[in-house]
Parts: sequence; structure tokens; C-alpha cells
Amino acid sequence: MGASGLETVMRDVDREIHVLEAGLRAGKLVLAPTVESALRLVNRLMLAFAEVADREIPELDEDSDPLEVFKAFVKGDPSLNAVRDNLRELVYYRNCLAAGREDALPVNPVAMAVRTLRHVYLYMRTRAIKEYGLQEK
Repeated sequence: MGASGLETVMRDVDREIHVLEAGLRAGKLVLAPTVESALRLVNRLMLAFAEVADREIPELDEDSDPLEVFKAFVKGDPSLNAVRDNLRELVYYRNCLAAGREDALPVNPVAMAVRTLRHVYLYMRTRAIKEYGLQEK
């Protein structure tokens, strides 16, 4: 995948984030599916970014364990660790839900999940502009 493929993935992910943000404003999002969508979208971004950097990860896809995708994504470029804490926050939400520990979640976790996803997108978009010459919006 070249820079144009990364641009396409980023545009698609941005569009899906806008849908989540609209759902958030309308109060129509449910936490568990929102967290799963956020994790799939972060995986999609990491996989696309890795591929354009010639670090393809064919054995993983957007439904793979996000921490496994992250390990392969960050390999060789520790500056990408900036994504780690945001990804861990989303995984924490998923784990809390799986354990029935909604009491351990932050206030308004749906909004936090969407905003965390947007934060990862913006960070990776900035990196893509800087490193691969993607056009600013």
C-alpha cells in the first residue's frame, strides 16, 4: 500500500468516526459496540500505517487482538508508542465490560471512547502528513 492507500484508509476511518460522533451527540451510542468499533478502527489505522512503512502484518487484521496489532505496528519505530496509552484505554473499557465491572469505567465512557479514537486518528493523521506527504484536510 502506498501513501494513496493510506489516505483512503484514513478518509474511511475519519468518515466512520464522524458517524460515531454524530451518534454521540444524538445520545444514541451504546458502550460495548462503540468500544468494539473504536478498537477495529484503531487496528485498521495501525495496519495501514504499518503497511505503508513496509512492515506489513499479513497474519493480523482489523478484528485481531489490538495489543497484538500494536506490537507489530510499533516494531522498529518506538516513536509510535504514543498510540499505546490510548489503545490501552479502549482495551480497558472492553475488559471492564467483559468482567461486568461498569463501575470501574470513567464518567461517560461512551464519549471517552469516541474521543480517544479521534485522538488516535489525529495523531496518526499528523504523522502521515509529516512522514508520507498526505494532504492536510
